[in-house]
This record gives sequence, C-alpha cells and structure tokens, in this order.
Amino acid sequence: MARAMVKAAAGFAVLAAGLSGCVGGSGEGASADEPVRGGGTLRIVGSSDVEHLDPASVASVGAYGLVRTFARTLFGTRAAGEFSETLPVRPDVAARIPTRENGDVSDDRETYTVRLREGVLWNTEPPRPVTADDFVRGFERLCNPAAPSIGRGYYVSTLAGMQAFCDGFLKVDPRDPAAIAAYQRAHRIEGVRAEDDRTIVFELREPASDFLHLLALPFTAAAPQEYDRYVPDGPEFRQHTISNGPYQITEYRPGISYVLTRNPAWRARHDPLRERHAARIRVTLGQDSPEAVQQQIEQGTADLAWDQPVPTPAIPRLRDDPRFAIEQTPNSNPYLVFNLLSPNNGGALAKRDVRRALQYAIDRAALVKLVGGPAVADPLHTVIPPGNSGYAAANHYPTPDDSGDPATCRALLARAGHPSLTLKFPYRTNSLHKLFAESMAENLASCGVRTELVPDTGGSFYGGTITTPRGPARGSGTSRRPAGRPTGTATTGARSSSRCSTAAPTATARRTTAATTTRA
Repeated sequence: MARAMVKAAAGFAVLAAGLSGCVGGSGEGASADEPVRGGGTLRIVGSSDVEHLDPASVASVGAYGLVRTFARTLFGTRAAGEFSETLPVRPDVAARIPTRENGDVSDDRETYTVRLREGVLWNTEPPRPVTADDFVRGFERLCNPAAPSIGRGYYVSTLAGMQAFCDGFLKVDPRDPAAIAAYQRAHRIEGVRAEDDRTIVFELREPASDFLHLLALPFTAAAPQEYDRYVPDGPEFRQHTISNGPYQITEYRPGISYVLTRNPAWRARHDPLRERHAARIRVTLGQDSPEAVQQQIEQGTADLAWDQPVPTPAIPRLRDDPRFAIEQTPNSNPYLVFNLLSPNNGGALAKRDVRRALQYAIDRAALVKLVGGPAVADPLHTVIPPGNSGYAAANHYPTPDDSGDPATCRALLARAGHPSLTLKFPYRTNSLHKLFAESMAENLASCGVRTELVPDTGGSFYGGTITTPRGPARGSGTSRRPAGRPTGTATTGARSSSRCSTAAPTATARRTTAATTTRA
C-alpha cells in the first residue's frame, strides 16, 4: 500500500531516522559527517521477533537482514547508501560470476559451474572451511518438512529434479531431525551437485536469465553439517546457529532480544560484500510504539529501529535535521493479495472482473498521507514499482486524485454478479500495517464490501497466511489458524505466491533515513 521508510545497516533492513554510527561508553551518536568508527555496541530497538531464523525459512525483511550477518550465499548484493550501487549481483562465497565466456555457463545456458573462494570459514571449533557440500545441503533444506522455504517454488521450477526431491522430503516426519537428515543423505537433487569441495554444478530445467539472482536470495545460504542435528528452525536450532559471516549470534532470548558479537573466523579480505565495525549488535524487542522508538533514538539510548517506521507526525520536524534524509528507493510493500482459491462468496475472488472492480475502491491518496504525504510516497499503479527492472508506467484503474471511485467499484461488482462481498482480511500487526488495513477496509465498505480484519499475531504471516491458501481454515489463507468457515480473503503483505493474485499496489514511497549509512 505504501512503502516503508527504510534504513539499512550492516545488512539489517531496519526502519529508522536519527543518529548514525555506533556508540561506546559515552552514549553519544555520530553526526552525519563523522567518519565510521569501529567498536562499541549498535543498539537496535523494535517490536516483533522474526517469524523464522533459519536461513532456509526466512520470510521477512528483518530476517533477511539478520541472517545476512551470519549466513553467506554464493552471490549477493552490496549494502550502500546509493540505491544504484545495491543492484548488481556480485560474488559472495563464489569466486567469480559464471559466464559463457569464462566457461562456467554452458552454451545451452542450462548448466552453471560455480567455484568457491578460499578463506571462508565456519565459526566451529576449530574453524572449518565452507564447502560445496554445505551449499548442496542448503538447497536440500529448502524443502524440509518442518519449516519449508517460502522461496522453494523458485528452485523447484528452475532446477532439474528438485520437484521430485521435494515431493519425497515433505513426507518425512517434521518432528524427527534424524529422519530429516537421513532423507537428505539418501536422496539427491539431480540438478545440484558438488564436484569437489570448491566446485558446485547446477543443472537447469531450461535457461533462466534470473538464475544468478535466485542464487543471491538468502534461502540458498550454505548450511553446516551441524544443522542436521536439529529440527529446521526449531527452538534448538535457534540456539545453535553457526556463522560464516562477520557476526555470530551469541545470545538469543525469543521475543526479547538478540546479541551478536564479532565472528573470530571471519576475514574481511574474503568477504567482498560486508563490512564490520561495531563490536556488538544488540536487538531489543517488545517496543510496539514507533513514537517511543523514535524518542529513544533522538535521546541517544538507541541507534536504529528494527521494524518500526519513522512516526509520520515527526517527519516535518526532522526534515531540517542534517542527519535525516528522504531517499528514493523502489518498493511496493505492502500491497493487497487476493486468495484465488477461496471457495467463498461463490468463488468471487477467482474472477478477474471482481478483482478489477476492487481496484477502484482503494484510496491511494489516503495511504500516502499515512506515511507522511507526497514528500515521502507517490501513488503506485503497478506491481513492479519505478526503479525496478521490468517497470513500465501504467494506470489501468484511474480514479480522481488517486482517491478511489466507489461508484465505479459498485457498478462493476454488480455487473460481475457480486454486488456484495464479505472478505476476511489478515494483516501484520507491526509498523503501519494496521492503519493500512483499516484504511482499506473503509474504502471497501464504501463499495459494498464487508471486511473482517484479523490481526496476524501467530508469527506465520509470510510462512502460512499468504502462501498456503488451501490451509485448514478453508479458503482463508490462514493455514495455521483455527477458524470457522471464512469468507474469502484479502491480505496485506509483502509478497504473494503462485496461488494468490496481487492487486491494488497503491504507493511507491521514498525512504526516510539518517543522512549517512550506519555500518556495523
């Protein structure tokens, strides 16, 4: 609906405006023009714990940033203050980009050979090299039955033999780590193999121009052999993460806090994408008020926000602060997701004419105001926002001043044979998501659509609610939530699956941040 106001630090995706830099004993923050300092503790404050900590299962912006500090992929992108610098896919653990010219991509573009760089170590005792087998294990864990990756569809549709591997893996007892490990040892993905300790070969079902981008996603991180001891993403796993990145999790109190310290096995010369400056990173959770988080940042008792936005009323005051900046970055988070498999309302959401009608209901201008007005966000009319590859300007559902057109919505719903609808509407409870959901519910009511707003407090929004439309709550998309017969579903979130339709992207926002990038 409207894009969040984002600041990146040390691979974390965090929401903040305020002091940049890390603090030592004095508690004083760095000014915008002060050089990066090493040491001290980077103090991050926010609301909610991540839904998944296992790199194979991560499903939110906060989790992506957190695992970037301890779980490395073959390829990745560089954190930078300039958006254009973050776009190119670069080698991470891979030694180089595979191409047909260097012989690492076959002439038919269906075989990729990736060679690993030397010097990348796990923080085991003693430190052990990261090998091609560790990456193979990472791919196998994408389909584990306990916490399967929301991104597995990318790889099932791309890699030879992965569908068959996953079909069998999902039948294994999800509560038995020994059975899970045994399946991985006894079965192989046809299209993913280790040629030797430093060479991994991928066989594709057909050419895929975005394959290197898929290898840069956090789901594909290497997995050490020790992970076979635990249920994926289970409580024991979360207390025993192993790092090959600049930081390691040394203390984790679920729902309360994280402490990350420097990984002694990491060497900057073997990591082209990350820097390390802070001696410690402390993430304190349970702070549900954006205003309180902002106050802590301005008072110097916190440095960054974890998952809270800059409070909208504070933006005019902060705009004259040299440490504060509004920067352009493409995003479409959140947007509306329709469950096409819902049998409710006579299967209305599966009908294109119904979804087209609902496009006219949304008051995009109101959502822009929620995040700070036109200086912070612009109305968005395409799923792919400006600045992303593939963007093409279009507005197929224009309304006066982007404020919605309930009369057109009502007329089109009546013509489609559904003059009234009732939709169950799950929404995330952090950041501005509740306000977005309430605003959209009011818009939908104006064209005869009743909504049942459901706060998604079970920690399964990305892993279940919007990725499993045929869950126990039939047709609702809330697969892990007991419920009576629901009434079709619209959800507000950051991504969709092949079984959901995304519609009504409403605002493309600029990010509000401190003027300099905080580096950890």
